[in-house]
Amino acid sequence: MTSTSEQAAPETTAAQAGPFDSVDAVVEALSAQGYIADRRLATTVFLLTRLEKPLLLEGPAGVGKTELAKMLAVATGRRFLRLQCYEGQDETKALYEWDYGKQLLYTQILREKIGQVVEDAPDIPSAVDRIGAQDSVFFSERFLAPRPLLQAIRSEEPVVLLIDEVDRADEALEAVLLETLGEFQISVPEVGTFAAENAPYVILTSNNTRDLAAALKRRCLHLFLDYPSAERELEIVRSKHTGLPEAAARELVEVVRGLRELELRKAPSISETIDWARTLAVLGVDELNSQILADTVSVVVKYDKDVTKALGALPKLVDPNTVVDDAHGHGHGHGHGHGHDGDHSHDAPANGQSRPATVDDEDDGPDGRAVRAAKDQEGRHVGHYAAGTEAKEAARRGEGPESKPRPVSSSQGSRSFGGGLGKRRAL
Repeated sequence: MTSTSEQAAPETTAAQAGPFDSVDAVVEALSAQGYIADRRLATTVFLLTRLEKPLLLEGPAGVGKTELAKMLAVATGRRFLRLQCYEGQDETKALYEWDYGKQLLYTQILREKIGQVVEDAPDIPSAVDRIGAQDSVFFSERFLAPRPLLQAIRSEEPVVLLIDEVDRADEALEAVLLETLGEFQISVPEVGTFAAENAPYVILTSNNTRDLAAALKRRCLHLFLDYPSAERELEIVRSKHTGLPEAAARELVEVVRGLRELELRKAPSISETIDWARTLAVLGVDELNSQILADTVSVVVKYDKDVTKALGALPKLVDPNTVVDDAHGHGHGHGHGHGHDGDHSHDAPANGQSRPATVDDEDDGPDGRAVRAAKDQEGRHVGHYAAGTEAKEAARRGEGPESKPRPVSSSQGSRSFGGGLGKRRAL
């Protein structure tokens, strides 16, 4: 098996014509399918088609990694196959499975024929040997159910294979992928080794939820795909024909980029920018304002806490000169620097009972974070410990106030434990 792969390697890595003549041809072909690729990405795709090596794309979710594989298949006229990875996935879901139901059905149908094969066997071992000689009948490609990896290798027509979110799969699946990615072949113990007649274009994607094995990365071209520049993202929005006016689309892109800087749990993706543009176009929006963006922000922000952050930031993102009104109406700043005088007990009940805590109570009193930070200062207890130690040492020498005996009254003595015992003995 090794010698075969070593002989095939020069043929697959030799200068293949490929579907693209140049990097510019890659840009044009993908652009014709609505995928706007920069020069760096187009160069990597060009190398993928010429070197016939898998490409590993890493980066945040929603930057176009999966879409690239789909558009590459359309641009090259290849069949598209996808393996969606998930936690707990085993090789049977990625490589192949045996169709045991079909095997059992065939066995039932051929029961009479099997009886004829073993009817004149002199003993049980001989009968088992005769049945074992027929293993190739029941463990053949007829009963093999191929999954995406084996489909890509066995396909008679060229394919683009997407192994999506490989970082979600277990490390055991990574080991299974090594043979497929390194030699474009899959070994099936019961049948043999399948080698690809047409090397597939393989694209793996990862959202960096965990580090991938070095052996896997070594077999791949690699590219980190990040959020695009403002101009390229605007170009992507234009290419999707969302219907949003140019000025509004440009402003929307800047708003989305501002939201991505808020450290949200999930930053808005490029596809969500497109969805937001289409949403605003459907609503007939010609000019953006903070109100319409606040009403539709759920298109790009998916978590409650993220929505709160986004709503607070939208007025400034639309107009940097906007003065945000105080949410409480007290003049309380978020830095807890109260700019007013007077008693804070303005809502206290007349009967003197404590009033129930409200949301506004969080702004009263010292800043809890500052108090905790002060408590975390290194060596803050040293002075107290030193003072206590000195006082005890002085008392031991008979010099401090602790060295002088305190006067005890007769009433205190009678109430002491010793005094009580004395009275009981007297009785």
